[in-house]
Amino acid sequence: MGLEKAKIKVFRNKEPKEITVLFNPEEYSINKDNNLAVQGIPGLCAPIIQFVNGNLRTLEMELFFDTWDTPSHPKKDVRTEFTSKIVQLMEIDSDLHAPPLLLVSWSSLQFRCVLARVNQKFTMFDSDGKPVRARLTCTFNEVIDPKQQASAENRQTADFSKAHVVTLGETLSDIAVRFYNTPLQWRPIAVANGLDDPREIFPGQSLLIPSLPFTDPQSREVMS
Repeated sequence: MGLEKAKIKVFRNKEPKEITVLFNPEEYSINKDNNLAVQGIPGLCAPIIQFVNGNLRTLEMELFFDTWDTPSHPKKDVRTEFTSKIVQLMEIDSDLHAPPLLLVSWSSLQFRCVLARVNQKFTMFDSDGKPVRARLTCTFNEVIDPKQQASAENRQTADFSKAHVVTLGETLSDIAVRFYNTPLQWRPIAVANGLDDPREIFPGQSLLIPSLPFTDPQSREVMS
């Protein structure tokens, strides 16, 4: 029994089609990163890093195609037989006004995506110049349902900030303890609300409490 082949299911029009790769990739990589904002705060020895948003995951995979040394296929132009089918996945669907949705599957890999980039490299040619061997480096961008993601993550607001109404006798250090579990992070609240003198807050005042997923462990200043 041979090794299971990687497949690309194409959701174009009403009937999904499936492309089976000629040779399984030797490797693939999945990438993920976040956008972070660095905010310098006067008096702190290091800036505060705030989470902005997460970027989409990408799948990078190299696909190999050969019509010269593959006995089961005639020695034809590799573009006509194989590579054009992959490149066409970037064409705009007339119904969706966007490239078609794809599902890249190979054993446990199930990646819902669109094809974002293809680099074609032709490495062997017949006597008449037609390419018979090619390597395609493909980048797939993950497609997620924003409604499902928002429901799963249960975020309170679009920027993940909060509002707080000052009560009698509260200081910024008290509010920092309530939201950040430390009085040392009163400065970000002051900066977010444009407070020149952080002591001049009053009961009933509404303050914006910025999200601080990362705090500066070296900061030891507490407002007296």
